[in-house]
Amino acid sequence: MRRVNSVILFRFTLLGLLTIMLLNLNYNTLRAEKKKIILQHADTIEGGETDAGPYRSVIGNVVFLHDNITLKCDRAINYEHENKIVLTGNVFITDNTVEMLSDNGVYYTDRQIGELVGNVRGRMLDNSLAGKSKKAVVNKTTSQVWLNDDAIAWHNQQQISGDIIQLHLKDPDTGKKRKTIDEIQVLGNAFFASRDTLSLLPIVYDQFSGKKMVILLNDNSKITGITLTNQAESLYHLYNQDSRPSGINYSSGDLIQMFFSRGILKRVKVTGNVEGKQYPESFLGDKKINLSKFVWRDNENPFPHQKSLP
Repeated sequence: MRRVNSVILFRFTLLGLLTIMLLNLNYNTLRAEKKKIILQHADTIEGGETDAGPYRSVIGNVVFLHDNITLKCDRAINYEHENKIVLTGNVFITDNTVEMLSDNGVYYTDRQIGELVGNVRGRMLDNSLAGKSKKAVVNKTTSQVWLNDDAIAWHNQQQISGDIIQLHLKDPDTGKKRKTIDEIQVLGNAFFASRDTLSLLPIVYDQFSGKKMVILLNDNSKITGITLTNQAESLYHLYNQDSRPSGINYSSGDLIQMFFSRGILKRVKVTGNVEGKQYPESFLGDKKINLSKFVWRDNENPFPHQKSLP
């Protein structure tokens, strides 16, 4: 009797294991199908083979779909065995959060990473930020975007520039469909300029620079804090209780921290080798006191009116 029970128990255990294996196999198959690259449209399709394996070349109004990512370009070559697609001419990549344009690029299907080169432009679909650079990397898996080589971005009436601008996106809160930027890091020649909304004439700008800059944003894409390190400088305008100009402050140090409330600069803290000076109200609008690297480049914004990309 014990032997019969053991055999029955063994059969049930084996059946359970087979069921789990089949469920996992079906799950992985469905998951792979979901992320399978789909050619939605092309005017011409050609095929061939190299030492690395077969490839597919598509030309004219090319559209690929991969999970929730859409790829568009004039021409593409899909190297399936290498898990990459080479994109050429009017490259366009988007998900439900970010849109990017460039001259050329490569998309890695297994890692969901896009590398873009040549006249890169991009924007957040919630219109919170737009930018441009000569190179860019979009990593859907880590929710990061890098703008490399003469990178510059515009956030409301604020301008951010540096050698590299790295955006980190956080998952949407309950009820929201899109991710939002929660952190911006700027590496090399970091510069932040913000138009002073209290001064209508003359138009003036608060300015901050350093080797590295970290910007934190809240769920409404409002800046909550900025930290500048290494050769940090600041130039910002002061006002009295009646919102009338009372002077301009210049400071430099090892570390500059800026604290914002509802997106408005409220306090600046400078530490380490601190130096500074106070300019009187008569210097308001005097370009000679601007920080040496200040250039307002709003005319370069590729999306000045935040129009939708094609």
